[in-house]
Amino acid sequence: MNNKTIVVTGAFGKIGFVIALSLLEKGYLVVLSDIKLNQKKYNLLKIKYKDNVEFIKSNITKSFEIEKLIKFTSKKFSRINALIHCAYPKNSKFTNLNKKIDEKNLSLTLYNHLGATIVITQKFLNYFLKKNSGKIILFSSIQGIASPKFEHYQGTSMQSPIEYSAIKSGIISITKYLAKYSKNKNININCISPGGIFNNQSKIFVKNYRKSCLNKGLLDPLDITGSVAFLISDNSKFINGQNIIIDDGWSL
Repeated sequence: MNNKTIVVTGAFGKIGFVIALSLLEKGYLVVLSDIKLNQKKYNLLKIKYKDNVEFIKSNITKSFEIEKLIKFTSKKFSRINALIHCAYPKNSKFTNLNKKIDEKNLSLTLYNHLGATIVITQKFLNYFLKKNSGKIILFSSIQGIASPKFEHYQGTSMQSPIEYSAIKSGIISITKYLAKYSKNKNININCISPGGIFNNQSKIFVKNYRKSCLNKGLLDPLDITGSVAFLISDNSKFINGQNIIIDDGWSL
């Protein structure tokens, strides 16, 4: 048992759940945060890891719910050591540049992802400043470092919306800004940009995507856990403000 407490937002999502599980396997104390409870997944963790894992329902787009998350975790485990922000609030619809833009929906989408990321990192950063240490890991994407490869989507109903690229590139900028803002405060803030994650996409997309990669193509969430473990460990003490790309060579 290493007694370090990690908060994982979006904990029942495809990436968040695998990260939470990998942390529990390494002996961390983990607080799962999501907008709703996935009872089946939670039971699986609770049976095996018992008091090492807890869940709190929280909508990270609401400032007071972030404060509630911090208060709950601090009371339960006395200390928070790291935030892993995996949450990606669901969109009602994405922007299609061939159609009239729904400005209200676009504004809400940008706030729910970029705005909420700024708010949650500010809240946790203030907490870590009082404790004189802490780590924050944000999640971007390969779409945050490069324009989409539109040819991958040909023959499918999939698209890569413009606001997704804006959000993911913005998260990388937020990471760098906050890391420099926290100079001399013993706080590490980094970002991970995964490639595409396999999620039962169409065979044609999987094939098209694979052509741009070196060994595997679409990734599994498990492929990301090693980098997460490294970034929250003491071995990454002087890695700060970085964007770690895990994409099997997609961006080359």
